[in-house]
Amino acid sequence: MLDIAEELNRWVEQGRDFAVATVVATNGSAPRQPGAALAVDTDGTAIGSVSGGCVEGAVYELCQEALQTGEPVLERFGYSDEDAFAVGLTCGGVIDILVTPVRTSAPGSARDSGSAGEPVDSTSDTLAAALAAAAKGEAAAVARIIDGPAELLGRALLVRLDGSHTGSLGGHPALDHTAIEQTRALLDAGRTTTIEIGADGSRCGRPVVLLVESSVPAPRMIVFGAIDFASALVKVGKFLNYHVTVCDARPVFATRTRFPEADDIVVDWPHRYLDSQDLDSRTVLCVLTHDAKFDVPLLERALKLPLAYVGAMGSRRTHLDRLQRLRDVGLTELELNRLRSPIGLDLGARTPEETALAIAAEIVANRRGGTGVPLTGAHTPIHHGGTRPVGRIGSVA
Repeated sequence: MLDIAEELNRWVEQGRDFAVATVVATNGSAPRQPGAALAVDTDGTAIGSVSGGCVEGAVYELCQEALQTGEPVLERFGYSDEDAFAVGLTCGGVIDILVTPVRTSAPGSARDSGSAGEPVDSTSDTLAAALAAAAKGEAAAVARIIDGPAELLGRALLVRLDGSHTGSLGGHPALDHTAIEQTRALLDAGRTTTIEIGADGSRCGRPVVLLVESSVPAPRMIVFGAIDFASALVKVGKFLNYHVTVCDARPVFATRTRFPEADDIVVDWPHRYLDSQDLDSRTVLCVLTHDAKFDVPLLERALKLPLAYVGAMGSRRTHLDRLQRLRDVGLTELELNRLRSPIGLDLGARTPEETALAIAAEIVANRRGGTGVPLTGAHTPIHHGGTRPVGRIGSVA
């Protein structure tokens, strides 16, 4: 749901009622992961996707029904061998969809006297707050009940990093307390996943299943070396929803004119800039300088950090020389094994654009647990159970 937060937040601000359908669980080769969403407003406008097209029509109708009834609904879609014409996933997977109506202005409601855009019930209020936080790029997570007592289905709780929260899951008073603690831990890790806790807030008893969606700032891609390959990589990085920084010690190359799509352009020695940054485990570094005086001090530091990906451009001969230089400054074999060099997958790339695609493909494969081999003739899964796409939503585990 938070993937489409900016547009949904505009709907809230405009006082438009809508229903949001969210993938809450998957099994098998499902096309979208938990958190993927489709929303439909009262005018029939739809945004987002839950299946890439397989069941969009049926989910669209569920959203319209939820808008009429005002009640949440949980529906399962899968493939039926008995009925080839049944609505389902042709890929053979199974997805569970939670449809929740969000009221922002309802004639005759208890909050009808409020201003336009003010949600009219507690769940709508909580979801609206979650959408506003995600649209602003704030760190927050929303937990929703996707399985448990029928009267609690869809109830939502918004949790921020400082432990403050909005909304309530209802039921036992201890349920909120336990949910807040676990949701905050998932938010701190930037994860979107499901958790199970007792309806009374304990680890036992009748279970309640929550979908926790974490909204975190976009992950960072730092490109060192303001060369023509970097210009192409910046474009691909933005396409993949990274916050992209270009860093080079040479001011004549590191310019806004050459890198108009970059979020940040920094003129500094790469290792000095790296020392000044507070990086997390989602950050990717692409070292395109292939110059020892830049590469070695930079990689000496980078390979000791818990980053998602560190890749360096250069020939195999350059790579071997670089490895020896890094050994000479004290890096261990375990640290050196984290270096992806020569950078990128073997696509036979020649142009800067093709090379950027090869680098991006390796980053995605590394994040998702992919093999990089062609799917044709392979027996590897199409959809790996790795992390969520980046952007504001964190990983699924």
